[in-house]
Amino acid sequence: MNKRTTIYLDPPLHRALRLKALETGQSISEIINDAVRQALAEDEEDIRAFEERAAEPVLSYEAVLKDLKKHGKL
Repeated sequence: MNKRTTIYLDPPLHRALRLKALETGQSISEIINDAVRQALAEDEEDIRAFEERAAEPVLSYEAVLKDLKKHGKL
């Protein structure tokens, strides 16, 4: 079941959403729901990547630069 909420959009953003809704045959709610889902999925991917790399050693910026120069990548 969908939940109703109130959001406040800048007028130019609302106009753009209305136009996109007309062009795509979607409702503004569908467009916003899709955008929020995508943003949350990206956040979830980032969190997973951080968790997977948590055990990796921490390297200083200088150490990374030194390694890149040592291997001819800089």
